[in-house]
Amino acid sequence: MVQASVSTPKLSFGPEDEPETGTPYAQYVRLDTLHSLQHPRSKVDAELSFIITTQVMELLFDLLRHEWTTAQHALREDDLTAALAALRRGQHVQDVLVSSWDLLATMTPAEFNAFRPVLGEASGFQSSAFLRLEFMLGNKAEHLLKMYQGVPAVLAELTTALQAPSLYDEALAMLDRRGVSTPHAATTARHKALPEVEAAWQRVYTEPELADLARLGEALLDTAERVTRWRQRHYSAVKRSMGAKPGTGGSSGISWLKQSADQDVFPELWNVRNEL
Repeated sequence: MVQASVSTPKLSFGPEDEPETGTPYAQYVRLDTLHSLQHPRSKVDAELSFIITTQVMELLFDLLRHEWTTAQHALREDDLTAALAALRRGQHVQDVLVSSWDLLATMTPAEFNAFRPVLGEASGFQSSAFLRLEFMLGNKAEHLLKMYQGVPAVLAELTTALQAPSLYDEALAMLDRRGVSTPHAATTARHKALPEVEAAWQRVYTEPELADLARLGEALLDTAERVTRWRQRHYSAVKRSMGAKPGTGGSSGISWLKQSADQDVFPELWNVRNEL
């Protein structure tokens, strides 16, 4: 019996990449690089957990951006099935993001204060990946771009996200194309509840022939609810580890997080519950 030969595909590298060593798995996921990115600046054990958890969150932000972008493209093409699938995958990512706070939630003030000085002015508030997600949700604020003035590539990407339709904008545009009037235009300002949009969702939820769009509304609400869970977990973790102290990046800290946690995403989808 002649055994067929199996050739191992050659890995390609960018011009600035150094080839990874080890097994094909190590090369594929770039283990050497991945495990070389943790550099605590103190000898406090809790700092390593803080760094790794933050890095994992940043990777999940990128994955969530991918799924929401996929959902946006599908909505633009009136492919509701693909949009719902992307939103569902994104919700699994959101669940992991919410759970990731468990790694930091029990950090005591003494543990955090022991390495907090080495953070300097670094703050999660400065995460461009997180801000991009906020813009995709419609939580836009142009003044936040000021912190990226010294990083032209990031500033350009965030400016594009600020000016582009949000995930919610794309959903409302789909409703409009389906004959459910949604007098609404994408802007660079934070989305605020509009009575006309709430009326449109009421039609979607009450007219049987629009049942597929009602599924879209529920999928968006599932996404919005997970955003709220994330914010609430962030708020409680910070409240437990540092109390009401100002944030390391100069933000108001706990008060800003509380305000954010109390703010609904896709507000008309919540408001319409009062009328159904």
